[in-house]
Amino acid sequence: MTAATADPAVLTESQSGILVITINRPAVRNAVDGPTALLLAAAFDQLDADPELRIGILTGSHRNFSAGMDLKAYVGGGSPVLPGRGFGGLTETPPDKPLIAAVEGYALAGGFEMVLACDLIVASSEAQFGIPEAKRGLTAAAGGMLRLPNRIPYYAAMKLALTGDRMSAQEADRYGMLADLVEPGQALPAALELAARIVANAPLSVLYSKRIISQIARPTDAAQYEQQAEMVAHIGRSADSHEGALAFAEKRAPIWTGK
Repeated sequence: MTAATADPAVLTESQSGILVITINRPAVRNAVDGPTALLLAAAFDQLDADPELRIGILTGSHRNFSAGMDLKAYVGGGSPVLPGRGFGGLTETPPDKPLIAAVEGYALAGGFEMVLACDLIVASSEAQFGIPEAKRGLTAAAGGMLRLPNRIPYYAAMKLALTGDRMSAQEADRYGMLADLVEPGQALPAALELAARIVANAPLSVLYSKRIISQIARPTDAAQYEQQAEMVAHIGRSADSHEGALAFAEKRAPIWTGK
């Protein structure tokens, strides 16, 4: 595989029409901050703009996908949510071309929401998924609560949202969420093999098949995000949201006030 660009936070590699985008912040389990979101957005733009690229793979370095938002950066006023594009430059405006999530380790909070914005998911048997925002005084507003009930059963989605508990790769596979469940360390190789099978097909057929399924059969449109924004704006301004992130950064239990 030949390297196209490299950055401390995001790596991209391309081969045979496949662009591999790797979140590379292992010290924080590939949590996403503002600068990383901008780099990811640039990579997704590269995928769509380059006619030689047919499909993308999004993954994380050092056997973790992403732990979600960098809460320390959030406490400092930074945000990984880009206007009009969503968390990580992805969740509100996924690329036109297909995108596969190759998941090892944790895919939590915004990390899981990025996975849900992908078109196919390949996961290691050790992968863990979840939207633990309720444990931090936040809510999964980057598409998690909009997409998850369409990916797994309603009550299973409600349980994940209300408890903040994690879902194993095996459970996700039982719900039909995964394209492939593989041995630890094999998510990216399996995603590359799946991508190669897709690249072998007619470009327009692949492109329009994705559009029909993702935009018509399972829409997550701007109106839904606007309606959701009205509901969660109060949470974002709450004392509990600041306390949850601060408690996480200080490695202590949060003290909730309900305000």
